[in-house]
Amino acid sequence: MAGGAGGLSRLGLAAAALACLAATSASSPVTALAGRYSSHFENGLVDGSSYWSDDVVEIVPVAANAAYVRAALNFHNGHTCNFAGVAKVRGDALVYRGPSPDPTSRKACVLTIRRKGADLSLDDGDGGCKEYCGARGSFNDATMPWKSRRPITYMARLKNSSEYRDALTEWRTGKPVN
Repeated sequence: MAGGAGGLSRLGLAAAALACLAATSASSPVTALAGRYSSHFENGLVDGSSYWSDDVVEIVPVAANAAYVRAALNFHNGHTCNFAGVAKVRGDALVYRGPSPDPTSRKACVLTIRRKGADLSLDDGDGGCKEYCGARGSFNDATMPWKSRRPITYMARLKNSSEYRDALTEWRTGKPVN
């Protein structure tokens, strides 16, 4: 018989290796967090009037250990936080580390993205990413409902966006684009 018992053991080892690889990639934050998260909510102005806002977070794998992250969050009185960058795996999270967009700031921007219970959590622990936000905006303890997670159905458009292209250029070169 071709292959014999040695062929079967090699086949078994190959299958075990593939199973381990699949289990590893399934538990990686890159694949575990990938998708589009959104929240539609009533927002307000200082004059007491209200309007509707949508928060969106997109996470797209770009390597086994890295993912593109874009966050567009809305806050009271029309203030926003807008961020796009490539975050790397650190434990159970994706972590973006980069310079503050404010050249006079001494703090680096460190944005951590992870699942916390029923939410996707974004956290800028020391406020180094504050420059991506308006006066009333912050990434500190920002959350999106995990149940809002959906596949990204507009991947070609996303990958053609200037935010995506600039984030990947920064990630590959280590230098901010703008």
